[in-house]
Amino acid sequence: MKQISNNGFSLIELMIVVAIIGIIASIAYPSYVSFVVGSNRGAAQADLMALAAAMERHKVANYSYKGAASGGADTGSPAVFHAHSPSSEPAGNKKYDLKIATISATGNSYSIKAEPVSGTPQADDGDLYYFSDGRKGWDQNKDGSLAAGEYCWAC
Repeated sequence: MKQISNNGFSLIELMIVVAIIGIIASIAYPSYVSFVVGSNRGAAQADLMALAAAMERHKVANYSYKGAASGGADTGSPAVFHAHSPSSEPAGNKKYDLKIATISATGNSYSIKAEPVSGTPQADDGDLYYFSDGRKGWDQNKDGSLAAGEYCWAC
């Protein structure tokens, strides 16, 4: 009588492997999402700095920050730079909307911000701000204003 040898994996062994892969994935996925959000935030910070440079060029040419938004307005979507971030990608891939938030009455100071786009991993990340005096802010608690401890990008 010939002995039949079974080569391969049993169903139990395959289920154990699938369970191990599931556990590893459940640990790794949140870290991956956190990395992607941080990476996109870094791109938005770089784009805010580039928008700030565009604002400075606008002031040199016009002696004021006024009129730097679309249609010659003072606030809203910028006309002097891309209106989205990452600016190196098409607008369909945007993670943040860039906006000129305020211009002083004298036209000598401004604040710009990057608002996360809903429906993206950034949606719960909070607004990023940059001020003409060099201050930076990140509204981590998403309450619409910057608390004393939120005047930094790496809080």
